[in-house]
Amino acid sequence: MFGRSLFAVFAVVAVASGCGGGSESYASVVDKAKNDKKLVIGVKADQPGLGLRTPDGSFSGFDIEVAKYVAKQLGVEPSGITFKETVSANREAFIEQGQVDLVVATYSITDARKQKVSFAGPYFVAGQDLLVRADDAALTGPEALNGKKLCSVAGSTPAQKVKSEYAKEVQLQEERTYSACVDRVLGGQLDAITTDNVILAGYAAQHSGKLKVVGKTFSTEKYGIGLKKDDTNGRKAVNDALEKMFSDGSWTKALQASVGASGFTLPQVPQLERY
Repeated sequence: MFGRSLFAVFAVVAVASGCGGGSESYASVVDKAKNDKKLVIGVKADQPGLGLRTPDGSFSGFDIEVAKYVAKQLGVEPSGITFKETVSANREAFIEQGQVDLVVATYSITDARKQKVSFAGPYFVAGQDLLVRADDAALTGPEALNGKKLCSVAGSTPAQKVKSEYAKEVQLQEERTYSACVDRVLGGQLDAITTDNVILAGYAAQHSGKLKVVGKTFSTEKYGIGLKKDDTNGRKAVNDALEKMFSDGSWTKALQASVGASGFTLPQVPQLERY
């Protein structure tokens, strides 16, 4: 009886281990998309115009449209996509652990991150900027932040860049999400937020008349789609999907529909960096 029970336990474990929701069951995301017709995609949930969870629980924004287009090219309909909220600090971990198959979440391509995950793209090129209260005339750029309180999020590097390169006396404050930073700037506890200009433009539009983007970029941030390390086939397939999105007008249409309303100046289609 004991042996039979033990066998049953092992059988359950074996079945469960083969039914994970992420990418580790397949050698490539291409295989999972083809065989299962399902994908789990990590996205932001609190970035207006880019990745935002709506009141009904669905997601909207430019990153969401990019994710849907790429998934479609891989053979997965929108109904087969599960969007999973991810924050800056857990993007690599989610990919490495197989919790997600792709990450489309304002995810800057860096050499350090390439050591842990692969990237397709870039599908957008942004620049670091500052978001301040609309009536603040003193904060005109990162050099003006000495003695001020600056907010960014854990797992992201913009605030440290300001401190090391522009304002050594700035006081850094980390929050879990940028929306938490926005609340504290609106409340007067903090002076500014730093991250990419396209992200900040969404918050400025959401709080029109209360917040503004300074408009002085001081970095280049290339957004990529993250996937499992060394998934060469997957990276090529996603790059091919992005190339098609650029050429058939879908990229421009999605960007205008999601970010254009914020008044953000829309950039040109980026150049893919296949590697």
